[in-house]
Amino acid sequence: MPATLRDVARHAQVSVRTVSNVVSGYAHVSERMRARVLAAIDELDYRPNPVARTLRTGRTGMLALVVPEIDVPYFSELARDVIEVAAEVGYRVMIDQTGHDHEREKQLLTGEDRTMLFDGLLFSPLVTKAELLDMPGTTRMPLILLGEHEFDGRYDHVAIDNVAAARDAVNHLIATGRTRIAAIGSQPQEEYATPLQRSAGYESALVDAGMPLRPEYAVTAAHYSRPDGYRAAQQLLALEDRPDAIFCFSDLLAIGVMRAVFDAGLRVPEDVAVIGIDDVEEGRFARPSLSTISLDTPFIARESVRRILERIDDPELPATEIVAPHKLIVRESTA
Repeated sequence: MPATLRDVARHAQVSVRTVSNVVSGYAHVSERMRARVLAAIDELDYRPNPVARTLRTGRTGMLALVVPEIDVPYFSELARDVIEVAAEVGYRVMIDQTGHDHEREKQLLTGEDRTMLFDGLLFSPLVTKAELLDMPGTTRMPLILLGEHEFDGRYDHVAIDNVAAARDAVNHLIATGRTRIAAIGSQPQEEYATPLQRSAGYESALVDAGMPLRPEYAVTAAHYSRPDGYRAAQQLLALEDRPDAIFCFSDLLAIGVMRAVFDAGLRVPEDVAVIGIDDVEEGRFARPSLSTISLDTPFIARESVRRILERIDDPELPATEIVAPHKLIVRESTA
């Protein structure tokens, strides 16, 4: 017969409660006791019954991570980090994507989607600030918002300082002697926090350096993709007074931009310097390698999982905002 929780407790010479705490990923178990229980589990080949655990604890041992697009490298890398961190504390992660569907996002945030049978939700939505404020209430499920939304005190929030990140990118271009700096990624038709904040950082860096804000140098991008970056760069390179540097609101935009520069018979960085944000793996191996603002996805994953577990244990905790670090990575595209 399969080993039971009681068999493991007897073999490890601990209480059933201690075995249950280890299996459930409870943090407050000594390393010595945890090692003893895990050794007994291995020796007896014990397999927890997820249905029994759910009935006993009211928890599934599952977290949900919801992102706009899983095929975007940033979200893929974030998902990997969340899965690894969650596994360390005994949780599994299911990943879903909203595909830029606002109605789907609203259903998840307000608890209208009853298929979400998880202990907690890590959610990176694209809803605007106004849409967040208009929502009558959040899901009853513990919720952590990821991404660059303005903190309003209702939701736990883990994100980077987008304004500072954009400013650091543009200041780097200025420090290399560039004087005609364009930006790709604004979305004035939408009120998404990320492009608004990155636009603000771009503009403040230019103003602080005494450089003019040239409307023709601020180009929109419907999506932060390689094709959108390519098309936007073509528009900029066709200008009579073309820019000598381009700040892109994502690495994928920047990779598309570099291709457009080469196709125009120009060189990166000699003719046009290029910098992005995200530090995705593709940019590290591009030729030339891409300068970028690196976002600490391991930190974001670690802090979001830690906070969701705290909220699972105590749903009445006041909402907090956690700001993740970022850093400038200088590579060949601006060197």
